[in-house]
Amino acid sequence: MKGSMTTLGAVFRPQLAPERLRSVCEVADSAGLEELWLWEDCFREGGISTAAAALAWTERVRIGVGLLPVPLRNVAITAMEVASLHRMFPGRAIVGVGHGVQDWMGQVGARVESPVTLLREHLVALRALLGGERVTTDGRYVRLDDVALDWPPEGGGGGVLAGATGPRSLRLTGEAADGTILTASTNPEGVRKARQLIGEGRETAGRGAGPHPVVVYLLTATGADAADRLRAELADEGLASVPDLGVAGDAGAVAEAVERLAEAGADTVVLQPTGDEPDPEGFVRFAAEEVRPLVP
Repeated sequence: MKGSMTTLGAVFRPQLAPERLRSVCEVADSAGLEELWLWEDCFREGGISTAAAALAWTERVRIGVGLLPVPLRNVAITAMEVASLHRMFPGRAIVGVGHGVQDWMGQVGARVESPVTLLREHLVALRALLGGERVTTDGRYVRLDDVALDWPPEGGGGGVLAGATGPRSLRLTGEAADGTILTASTNPEGVRKARQLIGEGRETAGRGAGPHPVVVYLLTATGADAADRLRAELADEGLASVPDLGVAGDAGAVAEAVERLAEAGADTVVLQPTGDEPDPEGFVRFAAEEVRPLVP
């Protein structure tokens, strides 16, 4: 059992047009949502541009980017942009990086032979740059010659999260990231397994038993047709046979699903609406005003 309070968030899905973001941000801020998460999915909204706008339009909600695909980005650019967010909006930006969807990386000519090697090199360099270090490295994919940020964030900006699904990537996040993001295809048993693999990675790297926050998305549908919408989305994603995945129902049902993930080891649960969610603003308000009071 977790002793500390579970953080609750919601996703602004990039199936929505960018001009929809402002109203969702304003509702998130006024309703008291803790975290609003954005995705950099090809070929939809850019992660840093939407995060900067969301932070500027709000006063208190934390904005997560889950995640930036590292094959698309030179690590120095990632560091400059992330540092700028942290300096302008201290304590409110959360940034995750990951392999990216390999088919999309292929479409833009950025697919690499070893995504795990690239992610490792990117994480090591990014955390060093954000920590104010001067970096020279000649890796397989990441090469820097005497690079340091003029404006590193205080305290490294609170760390860099990494997205992972497979065992190698999960161990890597334990070794080289400050936290891990798990997709909505992760049920409570999957969270438990991920925690174990992350712990193995931390042990390998000699990082001890310090904190390593785990963020997990929870596919969530509410309203009259919630069960049908959830079933359709799970089927579309090829996940219909995975047990205890996603939740459809009222605030009580959603809170129970959040608690199951928290008990399995999630620190933050981010409610992910279905792609056809008819009322994104209402979904955010539901998360903040109805589900949050029921989650310990």
